[in-house]
Amino acid sequence: MVGGVLVVIALLVIRLSDGKTTPLLPQQISLPDGATARAVTFGPGWIAVVTTDDRILILDGETGDIRQEVTIH
Repeated sequence: MVGGVLVVIALLVIRLSDGKTTPLLPQQISLPDGATARAVTFGPGWIAVVTTDDRILILDGETGDIRQEVTIH
């Protein structure tokens, strides 16, 4: 049992230690120039992308077109 706990802890450390990766976007999605994804959320027919320059982009899930853009203050 102790071995199992150690394995789980080791896997969590290995998996969570790489903080340099960015979220993966579907290939049909291209962000505006200079925008880098910080977080991505998928909904029915839409994709929300939080960017590193403090914007939330609501994109069409099929075409990738921007439906709405919100600036975070």
